Amino acid sequence: MRKILNIAHVYMIIGVVSGLYYRELTKLNDFTGDTQLGVVHTHLLALGMLFFLIVLVLEKLFSLTSSRLYNWFFWIYNAGLVLTVAMMTLHGTLTVLGRPSGEAIALAAGLGHVLLTVGLVLLFITLGKRIPAKSAPAGDQVPADAAQQPAG
Repeated sequence: MRKILNIAHVYMIIGVVSGLYYRELTKLNDFTGDTQLGVVHTHLLALGMLFFLIVLVLEKLFSLTSSRLYNWFFWIYNAGLVLTVAMMTLHGTLTVLGRPSGEAIALAAGLGHVLLTVGLVLLFITLGKRIPAKSAPAGDQVPADAAQQPAG
């Protein structure tokens, strides 16, 4: 659980710093247009800090870390978020500086989004395996031997 809290805290710090970076870089360059730097702060706080605080609550309730898929989720999701945010920061910085961003940045950002998606799928699979199945009311249960007999 401490690892989940620590990663949420790291994303909070980086999110706040990225907001400061956006404000200062645009101010120093007298930039007033749109740039992806304006949403890096939000992505880090929402997809990083808030997301992992929710995962922390889910861990407390369902012991997600006891699933072998959890580590796959954790590292793939984090790799996707770091790659996505890094490319957004690079693209936004180049925009503010008046330089073009290449195709490689867009491809890397797309890969980051794919990794985020895979991480989310792994989280939902992990969560589905850790949440107990809803038991049917006593009157709705079919005896095991009746379910195996052919109808007729």
